[in-house]
Amino acid sequence: MVHFSKQTELVQIGNRKDEKHGAISTPIYLSTAYHHDEIGLGQGYAYSRTGSPTRDVLEEAVASLESGDDAFACSSGMSAVQLVFSMFEKDSHFIVSRDLYGGSYRMFELFERNYGFTFTYWDGREEEQLNEYIQENTKAVFLETPTNPLMQETDIALTAKFTERHELLLIVDNTFYTPYIQRPIEEGADVVIHSATKYLGGHNDILAGLVISKGEKLGKELKYLHNACGSILAPFDCWLLIRGLKTLALRMNQHEKNALIIQQFLEDHSSVTDVFYPRRGGMVSFLIAKEEWVSTFLKSLKLFSFAESLGGVESFITYPATQTHAEIPEDIRKEYGLTNCLLRISVGIEDEIDLVADLQQAFQECEKLLNLEV
Repeated sequence: MVHFSKQTELVQIGNRKDEKHGAISTPIYLSTAYHHDEIGLGQGYAYSRTGSPTRDVLEEAVASLESGDDAFACSSGMSAVQLVFSMFEKDSHFIVSRDLYGGSYRMFELFERNYGFTFTYWDGREEEQLNEYIQENTKAVFLETPTNPLMQETDIALTAKFTERHELLLIVDNTFYTPYIQRPIEEGADVVIHSATKYLGGHNDILAGLVISKGEKLGKELKYLHNACGSILAPFDCWLLIRGLKTLALRMNQHEKNALIIQQFLEDHSSVTDVFYPRRGGMVSFLIAKEEWVSTFLKSLKLFSFAESLGGVESFITYPATQTHAEIPEDIRKEYGLTNCLLRISVGIEDEIDLVADLQQAFQECEKLLNLEV
C-alpha cells in the first residue's frame, strides 16, 4: 500500500471513487432510499440515515486522516459530542478539561440534570490530579487541547497512559488543530471529535461534526448509535466538507503563519496584558488592558468580523464572555482566567500586513478614550 503525506491525502479525497463514470469530484447522492433487487439483496445501501455513497467517501477519508478505524459524520459539532456521550449509562462520571467550550459545558450541565452524569473539571496539567479525581464510576477523560479560549495544551500521550491504566476511554476534541497538525489517536486516544464547521470546512458555509474511533468495539457501538439517533450529515453538506478538506493543508499553513505574526504584534503592544498562543494553529487569544475598551475595540475593526465561529478563511474576533462562553457562570470563568477582558481571534488567510494594520487602528481608537479620560 502506498502512503502519501497528509497534504496529498487531503487533496485526493474522493478521487477515483466514482468507478462507473470516473468523476474526479465526488458525486452528490441526494436519494434517501435505494432499490432492492429482492429480499435481502440490494446495492449496498437502503436508507440514507444508515449510509450514503457521498457520506461514505467523507467518513473513510476522515478516518484515514485521523489514523482511526471508523468515522461518523454528524449534523453539528455538538451532535458529535452527544453521539459520543450516548455510549455511557446513567450515573457515569467524567473528567473533563476545565477551560472548555461553553456549548460543551452547557451540554454537560444538561447531562447532569437529565442523566445523572457527573463531571470533574481538570486544568489538564497536573497528572497527580487525575489520580485524585478518579471515581469508581469514572468512564472517560474528555480533553480539549488546546483549550478554548485560553489555548492550554494537554499532553495526550501522558493522559492516554493514565486512561489505559484505569481502563477509561480518552476522548479528544481536535477542532482547533485538525489532523493536519495533531492526530490524538496516534498518541493513544480512543475517540476524536471535531466541529467540522470550523477548520475542516474552512469557509463558514457548513454546519457539521465528526467522530472518529479506534477499535472494532467502539466502531460498532458508535455505528449503531449514529443510525439509531439519526444525527447524520446530509449528502450535500458531506460534499461541501469534502471540498473544504482538499485545501486544509494550504489554509492551515497560512493561518499559522499569520497567527505567529499577530502573536508578536500583540505581545509588543502596550494595550495588551497577556497573549495566549501555543505557536501552532490559527487561534490566538489576548487580554485587552481595560474591560471598558472592549466595545470600542470591536466596533473599530474594519477587516476582522465580530462573529462567534472560527476556522474560516476570513478573520473573526469573538468576545467569549457574551458569546461562546456566556453559558458558564461569570464567577467560574474568572476563577480559571476567562475574564471580561479576553478576546479570541480566529486568524484568517488574508495578507498579514492588513490584519496587523486593522488591529493597530482599533487599539488607537481605544487609546483616544484614555486621552479623553486624562
